[in-house]
Amino acid sequence: MNNNSKNEILSAIKGKLIVSCQALEGEPLHIEDGSIMHLMARAAKLGGAAAIRTNGSFDVRLIKQETSLPVIGIIKRSYPGFKQYITVTMKEVDELVEAGADIVAFDSTLRPRPDGLSQQDYIAQIKAKYPQLLLMADISIEEEAIAAGQAGVDLISTTLSGYTPYSRQLEGPDYLLVENLSKQLSIPIIAEGRVHSPEQARRMLELGAYAVVVGGAITRPLEITQRFAEAVASFENEKAVV
Repeated sequence: MNNNSKNEILSAIKGKLIVSCQALEGEPLHIEDGSIMHLMARAAKLGGAAAIRTNGSFDVRLIKQETSLPVIGIIKRSYPGFKQYITVTMKEVDELVEAGADIVAFDSTLRPRPDGLSQQDYIAQIKAKYPQLLLMADISIEEEAIAAGQAGVDLISTTLSGYTPYSRQLEGPDYLLVENLSKQLSIPIIAEGRVHSPEQARRMLELGAYAVVVGGAITRPLEITQRFAEAVASFENEKAVV
């Protein structure tokens, strides 16, 4: 990928919706030795998505073939004794590059890494091996975002806000994190995390987000059903009390 290609991808997602198409083990749409995420991605493209975020080299390949949209690739892989699990080592980066991911996203939190590298050294390692690769740092707090920006990543995503014990624990989107980072940093800030409505997505752009990632509200029917069921149940419970 050359600089022109990188700029074309960044231009294609600016001010747009990115849809996260993932199904993890234990979820109803997860299929062993197969996937239907490329069909989710097809629907997302028809609905107006500008790019897709997906998990695993298998789905990266299928979704690129199906949609021709830019694909943000991650690999969720647990390492015993470590909390980081999103594209944690060079092994995962190699797999995503080989599969054709346009952007590789990775855990850029303060938590210890299984390879013993600092986050800055890990970023430097990726950039040395793949100098033309677009890198997205998934962070949970401002300090992590600033460090990732200084290390030379191309994009920063608020994906992990609320998923580290030291970050804000919110039921909804972390608007403050997006707003603060958009004001402090010159690189694109991608808003992601608990965006459940079109109004919330629009609000992220108003606060300065470069683009917005929506996943569970679009591509996870189990989560969507639970939200509606809980709302209905709470109404019935309140009515019973009255």
